[in-house]
Amino acid sequence: MAQKVLAEVKTGVTALRDRTGATPTLAVVLVGDFPASRIYIATKKKMAAEVGIASRDFLYPGGLSQPDLLALLRRLNADPAVHGILLQLPLPQECDEDEAIEAIAPLKDVDGFHPTNLGHLLAGTPTVIPCTPAGVMEILDHYGVELKGAEAVVVGRSRIVGKPLAQLLLARHATVTMCHTRTRDLAAHTRRAEVLCVAAGRPQVITGEMVREGAVVVDVGINRLESGKLVGDVEFDLVSKCARAITPVPGGVGPMTVAMLMKNTLQAARRHLGAV
Repeated sequence: MAQKVLAEVKTGVTALRDRTGATPTLAVVLVGDFPASRIYIATKKKMAAEVGIASRDFLYPGGLSQPDLLALLRRLNADPAVHGILLQLPLPQECDEDEAIEAIAPLKDVDGFHPTNLGHLLAGTPTVIPCTPAGVMEILDHYGVELKGAEAVVVGRSRIVGKPLAQLLLARHATVTMCHTRTRDLAAHTRRAEVLCVAAGRPQVITGEMVREGAVVVDVGINRLESGKLVGDVEFDLVSKCARAITPVPGGVGPMTVAMLMKNTLQAARRHLGAV
């Protein structure tokens, strides 16, 4: 599925370059030395190169002060050769994440985290959709999962996944319950779900007895155990025995997130160049 999206993006990039002479360009900003972030950035840059999107690196492994970070983001906002800005999260503790996100021009916010873009999503007039929720919806659509009237449960309430995903499901007429790690009797809610989307950030928090027979389960989490094994937020081996369909970790939602980032970057370039 991710390869299909990337192929469409590559075709779009070529058409835009032929039409305008411009190459969609993504500015990648990384502050701090987080091993996981370095891996994510490398993956995103590799994908960008594959589809013809240029990337410009602004990497500060030793850190960057908040004023300097805001000044950098303002420069990138004003640079007509930059069409999208990717601010890799998390930021170091000394940086104000909310202030930094708000400093990015909404039309260059390819992650879709800016309050303006989240507000459009809440209003039902989405502009830039956060990449992971967009990837989840692509997966559900690809496999023909009926959402209209379906009982959907989202575990996790972050602005990166949980909240925007709940809005997207509501827009498709699902009946949505939002849960989180402080929900009392979480299993009582998850067992009702026909569509269960889990982004709690806790390894294998959803066990086999918490999932109804025949449910569709989307596992957004990725966690590394002490053994070094990568696992999701769902206990895959047991849940897969009762679920109708389940996404694997790794190799499930992750590749779709990167693919949707490339799609958002192309859309940002089209808007900037007046080629929508």
